[in-house]
Amino acid sequence: MATLSPTSPKIVKRKGSVRRTRPYLTDALEIHNAAIGAIRSHLKSSSCYDAFPVSFRLIVLDTKLNVKKALQCLLLNGVVSAPLWNSSTSKFAGMLTVLDIIHLIQYYYRTASYDTAAADVEHFRLESLREIEKELGVAQPPLLREHPESSLYDAGKLLIQTHARRLPLLDNDSETGHEVIVSVLTQYRLLKYIAINCHNEAQQLNQSLRKLKIGTYVAALPGGPKDGPNPYYPIATASLDTSVFDVVHMFSERSISAVPIVDEEGIVVNLYETVDVITLVRLGAYQSLDLKIKDALTQRSPDFPGVVVCTASDSLGTLLQLVKKRRVHRLVVVEGEEEEKQGGKKGRLMGLITLSDVLRYIIGNVDLTEVPETEEERKVAEKGKSL
Repeated sequence: MATLSPTSPKIVKRKGSVRRTRPYLTDALEIHNAAIGAIRSHLKSSSCYDAFPVSFRLIVLDTKLNVKKALQCLLLNGVVSAPLWNSSTSKFAGMLTVLDIIHLIQYYYRTASYDTAAADVEHFRLESLREIEKELGVAQPPLLREHPESSLYDAGKLLIQTHARRLPLLDNDSETGHEVIVSVLTQYRLLKYIAINCHNEAQQLNQSLRKLKIGTYVAALPGGPKDGPNPYYPIATASLDTSVFDVVHMFSERSISAVPIVDEEGIVVNLYETVDVITLVRLGAYQSLDLKIKDALTQRSPDFPGVVVCTASDSLGTLLQLVKKRRVHRLVVVEGEEEEKQGGKKGRLMGLITLSDVLRYIIGNVDLTEVPETEEERKVAEKGKSL
């Protein structure tokens, strides 16, 4: 990624050779902050409807559907998530995401044989996925929703509060009063909307990713040396010789969707994602989780867009331009020329930036204590009301 140069204040000569800065010209940081303020104002005055593409399709899955058919539906339609619908109650029932399938794979890999898992998946229903999360001890997702007429700022705020990557948009049928799933707003769609509709402001976001503290960066392990068990702490990494299941464990335990693949010197050579695991499952290769990453990569979908890298000195404006041009979900931060001059090594892993990191900065300070209820909490609340 190229770095946008900060705008420098212009100097004008006055009488007596006195140099003064024109009052309407400010320094680069003030320009950046003004642009962020303008973007936030725009999001507050725009609704989720405004971010809808001209044409889109929406796939909704019934909770009675078995996992295998649901997965086939996602893959055939080229999507990685879908809203769930409870046909018994005619209500929205959450989202099916790739991470749900990752949890399921880990559960079966730990508790059953391949034959048992392969047979059970044929009949395992989507409505039972939350029980798997309980068994694994992983956090249950909140029953997230928003109205399409809500502001994009409020939608972004809710995504940050819940650490979610997508937000279902629901309305009510005017005749029946029943819930209607209108669409799903993703982090990517929201950031692309900003890049397109706040083009001038985005170009003025001249501050570097490092200065803005956007992303997660390699740091010394607390209480231990940097060259300890994980020299890239707190980032989860793997090598080409790591087994797929070891990476699946990282996905499930940390609720992450990608792991950088590095060589002995820390140079980033690839990226392994949750979607890559799903490709193995689609091929019926449940037993292939013992494969090494280097072998699993040979079965990767030809649609893989490649690893998008950047340096910490790249600007936020440059990153948004990249989101506008390409379907980017994360960027791997590597050491560049600036770090190389200080004894570093070009291409070595330095950090990881997700769309959540970018959105969190753009939206600004958010109260993380106001977290919506989980599906389990909602059920308990409804049960209490009926007593």
